[in-house]
Amino acid sequence: MATRGRLAAVPEESANCSTAAYPPRSLYRDSIQRVAVSGTQIRSTLFSCSQFGHSGSSYSSDSASNSYPSNNSGRSSTLGLSTAAADFGTHELKTIARRMVCDGYTQRMVQAYHVASLTADPSDPLLMLDLFDIPFSVPAFEDDGRIRALEPWFCELDVAWVLQIRREHGSHWQLRLQDNSSSSLQDMVERWIRGLTVIVHSIIELVSTQHEITAVVRFGKASILKMLVFFDAIVLALKAENLRAVLDMYICVRRASYNMKNSSEMVDHSIMVTLFVYVDRLKKVISSTMEKVRTLVEDDDSWATEVPQGWSEVHRNTRWIADCIVSLCEAEAGWIFISINNSSGSPSNMIHYINDLLLRKSQLCPDPSLKYLFLLNNSYFVAQMIEPCESGHDCKLTPECKAYMDSYLDVSWGDVLSCIAKSHVPGLLHCWISTPSLAKFESAFSKMYQAQKFWKVPDPRLRNILRRAITERVVSSYRDYLKEHPELAEQVSHSKSTPEVLEEMLGQLFEG
Repeated sequence: MATRGRLAAVPEESANCSTAAYPPRSLYRDSIQRVAVSGTQIRSTLFSCSQFGHSGSSYSSDSASNSYPSNNSGRSSTLGLSTAAADFGTHELKTIARRMVCDGYTQRMVQAYHVASLTADPSDPLLMLDLFDIPFSVPAFEDDGRIRALEPWFCELDVAWVLQIRREHGSHWQLRLQDNSSSSLQDMVERWIRGLTVIVHSIIELVSTQHEITAVVRFGKASILKMLVFFDAIVLALKAENLRAVLDMYICVRRASYNMKNSSEMVDHSIMVTLFVYVDRLKKVISSTMEKVRTLVEDDDSWATEVPQGWSEVHRNTRWIADCIVSLCEAEAGWIFISINNSSGSPSNMIHYINDLLLRKSQLCPDPSLKYLFLLNNSYFVAQMIEPCESGHDCKLTPECKAYMDSYLDVSWGDVLSCIAKSHVPGLLHCWISTPSLAKFESAFSKMYQAQKFWKVPDPRLRNILRRAITERVVSSYRDYLKEHPELAEQVSHSKSTPEVLEEMLGQLFEG
C-alpha cells in the first residue's frame, strides 16, 4: 500500500485488466450517456405503452406541454418493478466506473487534482470540511488549478457544465439555462445523476483497493461537493412539473449515501454525512413540490371547461397525478422512499387524493351517465398505472371502478329495462300490455344507443368489460322477456331488434 498523502505513479497496465494508457476521448462518456437513470426513461423502455387515447385538450405552450406526462405513458407496478427499474441504471454505471479505474483513467484524474491541491490555500473550506462541520450548502470553489484539474474528469462524465455554476449577488448559486422548460431541466438532472453515480462508485472502487486513500478521498470530496452545487442552483426555481426530476435526484443521492456508508474502507466519512444532509433537503423539496402539484391541479381551468361539456375520457390532470404516484411508488419499491412514506405526498395519500379530486370534479358534469363514465375511465386509468393487468388476462376492477360501472349501468340502462319489467297482469290483458312495452323498450334502447354511440372508453380492456356488462344486463333481460312472450318473439325475429342485433350494436359502443 502506498504512503498516505503521497500519490504514487499510476500504472499503465494492471495484472487484472487489459488497459490502454490513454483511452480515446469520450470513450466512457458515450457509454455513460446511454444509461437510462430516470423512472420515466426506464418505464418507456421496459413496459409497452398503453394506448389510452388523447387527453383532455391540446396543451400548446412549450412549458405546459412538458408539465404533463405523455398520453402513452409507460406503466409500472407498485408490487412488481423489474430489477432494472429498481436499479435505476446503477449497475451499468458501476460497471463503467470500474472500467475507468481498471483502465487507470480515474487514477490519472486523482493525480492531476492532487498536484493542483498542493498549491491550494491550506485554509480553504473545501479542504477543511470536517465530519462535524457539514454546511447547509457546499462551499464555493475558487477559480484555481483545482477547477481546471476537474475539467477533463467532469467532461468525460458529461457534466462539465456543472463547473460553470457560479454564485451571483453574493448568495445563491445561479444556473442559467438556454431553455427553461421542465424537459431541459430533466435532461440536466439525468446527466447529473449519471455523473454523480460514476463518481461515487469510482471513489469506492479506488478506496477498496487501498489506492492512495487520502488523495482519493480528497478528490472524491471535491468532485461530489461540486456536483451538489447543481442542487443549490436549481432548488429555488423548482416547479410542480419538476417532481420527476426531484425524485430522480433524491433516489440518486440516497443511493450514493447508502453506498458510501457501506464502504467500510472509507476513512473520511464527511462525504457520506454531507450526502445525508442533502437527502434531508431533498425530502423537504419533494413534500413542497407535491403541494405545488396539488395546487396546480386544483386550479387548472380545464376542469371547468371540459367536464361540463361532456368530457368523459382520461383527463390530462389524471394522467399527471397518476404519473406522480407511479414515480413515488418506484422510489418506494426501491426501498428508498420508506423514510417519507407517511407524508402527505406518499403514494397511498396521493391515491386517496386523486380519488377524492375526481369525485369533486365529476360534479361539474351535467349528465349522470357521463359523470359515472368519467369516473370509471379516470379511476381505471389510475388503477392500471399503479397495478397494471397482466397481458392477455382480464382485469379485475377495483371496488371504486366496480361501483362507478354499476352506477353508470343504473342511470343509463335502468330506464330502458323498466320498459320490459315483469308484469303481474294475467291473461289476455297481459298480452295486450306487452306490445306497447316492447315498442317502448325498442324506442328507449335506440335513444340511449344513439346518445352514447360516440362516447369513448379509451382502454380496450375496460371497453370490453363495460360492453359485456351492458349486454349481460340489457340483452339477457330482453331475451328473458321474449321467452315470457312467445307471440312477441316471433314478431321480433323478423325485425331489426332481435337480441343478436342489439348485442352487435352494443359491441360498437365507446369507440369514440
